[in-house]
Amino acid sequence: MTKPDPYAALRFREFRSYLGMRFFFTFAYQMQAVVLGIYIYHVTKDPLALGFVGLCEAIPAIGIALYGGYVADKSEKRGLLLKIFGGVFLCTLIMLLVTLPQFNFRQIDIIFTLFNFKVNLIALIMYVLVFGMGISRGFFGPATFSLMAQILPKNLYPNASTWSSSSWQMASILGPAIGGMTYGFFGITITYIVIISFVFIALICIFFLKVHPPQFVPKENIKESLLKGIKFVFKTKMMVWAMSLDLFSVFFGGAVAILPVFANDILKVGPEGLGFMRAAVSAGSVFTMLAMTRFSPMNKPWRNLLIAVTGFGLSIICWSLSKNFYLTLFFLFLEGSFDSVSVIIRSTIMQLLTPDEMRGRVSAVNSMFIGSSNEIGAFESGLTAKLMRTIPSVVFGGSMTLAIAGITWFKTRSLTKLSLQDINEQTTKAA
Repeated sequence: MTKPDPYAALRFREFRSYLGMRFFFTFAYQMQAVVLGIYIYHVTKDPLALGFVGLCEAIPAIGIALYGGYVADKSEKRGLLLKIFGGVFLCTLIMLLVTLPQFNFRQIDIIFTLFNFKVNLIALIMYVLVFGMGISRGFFGPATFSLMAQILPKNLYPNASTWSSSSWQMASILGPAIGGMTYGFFGITITYIVIISFVFIALICIFFLKVHPPQFVPKENIKESLLKGIKFVFKTKMMVWAMSLDLFSVFFGGAVAILPVFANDILKVGPEGLGFMRAAVSAGSVFTMLAMTRFSPMNKPWRNLLIAVTGFGLSIICWSLSKNFYLTLFFLFLEGSFDSVSVIIRSTIMQLLTPDEMRGRVSAVNSMFIGSSNEIGAFESGLTAKLMRTIPSVVFGGSMTLAIAGITWFKTRSLTKLSLQDINEQTTKAA
């Protein structure tokens, strides 16, 4: 038997450019997530305000996702990505401008009566810009999902998914750590200059991608085309349950959004500590993903997915109850490790089960389930922290994640016996 090549996908030059684009964009995005969290909480001292950051991004991302998938299927991917990154670059540049000392707006009383929520004017501008970036993200997910399938042969999808996810997670380690430390030592304006630099590098990487003609030419109107993608997803049992599992587990387990509260009020480690807390999650992910380039979790993918989600929920409960900073980092590391296993399995299943001409639309449905579950989960975490207090709200979220894993196992026990070869055979017969 031929030994699997763990670097097979990296031997394609265009795939390396693709990874560079994802890495630098994710680096900038994760830096910005930390900076916004610190800044918004500093202004409002209200955990619900952190939830609204996620909500402002999730609403447009979900609302435009299906249309974004349709556009991604029928468009040339390189040109589409250039337009998307242009929009992200513009929003980030405006964020830099409004954080300059000259824009020192006074505190104004914008109050939501139900939650007694106040927001600074600059924070309100940030919410609007995050909304704009959410629109860009509604196109970004389907475009990149479709592009990877055009770059590589199908037999390399599992290997490519591992490297793509590892690149994303590596940027997620460096981004929060550097974002938190840069903000702590140099302030928000300098941090945004660094963020813009990395967005620009990601934009440059797109120019090294080839022009790939679209594999889908619409023969029906947009409504029928979108319905066709939705119907495909919901008739594929493994795909729809994978999406549902991620949606509800991250919805209830998206407590990373309120880490600024733990860093500031509970562990008292400041912006620098918050950066390391965010980085610990991603460090666990990268370590595990690199291990999975040699030790694949795809022998029994559905069984391993359920085990990983269970571990994810347990880790959340453990770090929420910890009063020691280093023990918290350890449990956050474990959370990232378990999450990375589920990410690899879900992304591989998605790539294998999706026909080439339908990748954008299927990815759009996936984005509505998974891509925005983090942001909606962030809002849920902020709201429950407001209503239940911080630690009980996170314990509740982790417990609900365990319940979701149990319900999914009960409903999909037959899928736990399938191997990757079984899934490939089913896909070939369907085609």
